Amino acid sequence: MEDLSPPSDETTQLFTRWREGDREVTEELVEQLYQELRKQARFFLLRERQGHTLQPTELVNEALLRLLGSDVQAADRTHFFALAARAMRRILVDHARRKNASKRLGPDELTVIETGILPVSEPAVDVAALNDALDRLATVAPRPARLVELRYFGGLTNREAADVLDVSVATAERDWKTARTWLRRELAP
Repeated sequence: MEDLSPPSDETTQLFTRWREGDREVTEELVEQLYQELRKQARFFLLRERQGHTLQPTELVNEALLRLLGSDVQAADRTHFFALAARAMRRILVDHARRKNASKRLGPDELTVIETGILPVSEPAVDVAALNDALDRLATVAPRPARLVELRYFGGLTNREAADVLDVSVATAERDWKTARTWLRRELAP
């Protein structure tokens, strides 16, 4: 996935106005961010199993509805994408749970995603299992769990995630390594 470019002055001004309660800028802000959110969603959904029924447009629209309909206080573009990552994670997990609950599933029917967290020999994991593992990780190591959410679900780079978490890039890299090791162990069959 392409790195998110630094926020433009115009985007920063729109976020400032929106944060100050000027909801008239919402449409213009959404237009500026929508295509990048679609790229993020498309990138993420490419890692899903074939036949996945959720489309990038649906994922983005649902995430935007949740974000813009809440009391979200995105400071800037990077923070907005971090919030979008959390919203998309919840949407995908809800979608997977609804689908998986609607019928009896065999191992080939689980909603899976290719995480890049597991070894290459096991490239896919049940999205609900990953979510549950991230929730468990968050109880013992909240920052590494949040980093995985930002990088994996949000498509942020290590540098962007480090900025959101207010840590150094070196700390983010250590947290990424820790989280990957922990998740591999948790998600191993």
